[in-house]
Amino acid sequence: MQDAVIVEAVRTPVGKRNGGLSGVHPADLSAHVLSALVERTGVDPAVVEDVVWGCVSQVGEQTFDIGRTAALAAGWPETVTGVTVDRQCGSSQQAVHFAAAGLVSGQYDVVVAGGVESMSRVPMGSSSAGADPFGTRFSARYGGVRPNQGVGAEMIAERWGLSRRQCDEYSVASHEKAAAARAEGRFEGQIAPVTTPDGTVVSADEGIREGTTTEVLAGLKTVFKPEGGVITAGNSSQISDGAAALLMTTSDKARELGLTPIARVHTAVLAGADPVIMLTAPIPATQKALAKSGLSVDQIGAFEVNEAFAPVPLAWLADIGADAKALNPNGGAIALGHPLGGSGARIMTTLVHHMRDNGIRYGLQTMCEGGGQANATVLELL
Repeated sequence: MQDAVIVEAVRTPVGKRNGGLSGVHPADLSAHVLSALVERTGVDPAVVEDVVWGCVSQVGEQTFDIGRTAALAAGWPETVTGVTVDRQCGSSQQAVHFAAAGLVSGQYDVVVAGGVESMSRVPMGSSSAGADPFGTRFSARYGGVRPNQGVGAEMIAERWGLSRRQCDEYSVASHEKAAAARAEGRFEGQIAPVTTPDGTVVSADEGIREGTTTEVLAGLKTVFKPEGGVITAGNSSQISDGAAALLMTTSDKARELGLTPIARVHTAVLAGADPVIMLTAPIPATQKALAKSGLSVDQIGAFEVNEAFAPVPLAWLADIGADAKALNPNGGAIALGHPLGGSGARIMTTLVHHMRDNGIRYGLQTMCEGGGQANATVLELL
């Protein structure tokens, strides 16, 4: 059986809402990381058979199959196809899963997986503005409740007994880890700086708040539960712009092309859970990934659990029992930002580079997703 390996992984800096990347069209942002893959590997883009691209708000500038548009915008041959995937926040992690499945099954020899979201230019929720995405039968099944991820985060905090201070302390730690990673140059090898239309070069993640404290975060108002709530802007993921891409192939094809793989996709699974609380599925997804891989939690040297809201990784940590020091070692979406459709690939890019830089054999990534879903991926360093 063929395998699926990652040859290179690259991302843009993550821009703040209305920040440095807000002037860049999402198709151009996507094309930028595709071009960076070619520059870094020397691969002929003509050998790429498909671009599997995650994007959540597929409306306006992000519609018309942005995966295909990105390949053409990058100047790649018209023979390179593209498809756009929506599994909500896990869209580009799912793109990696689809790409890996295509490689293992022999449908692909070389493929790019990744994603984009420009939340400055295409605001979150744009694709369902003024519409009912649920219909009558879904609504009847869940008693008329309209799923809301922020409310779900509050429900997790209550169910797992997580306090406002715990959530704020976790968030401060995310900023501290991300700030340390940036200061020590740990992100430089994975970031392709972006030159914006006005000539500004954006080369670093914009959301990291150096020096923030629990006292500062304690002064923020709760958003989804005014009385007794814990979720604030300070312990939630940031609205962001960004893109990331991974060049994937098989070990045999990599040798043929003179490419050196970094890691292989060891295990890829999905899990579904209650869509109202919405954000708990990373727990069963992780359990499923460990069981399917035959690995124990202690054999995983690095975990990436998307920080949609602080209660998500905190509840995950409580149930999985992983080493807290191995969780999001370079910070997460609370500090770095969460460009929805690009986040799965951004996180995997960070994970792949962290594993290579530190000689970590196994890494695991998981993300909560709309509809009460989660992807989980185990990577093995080669």
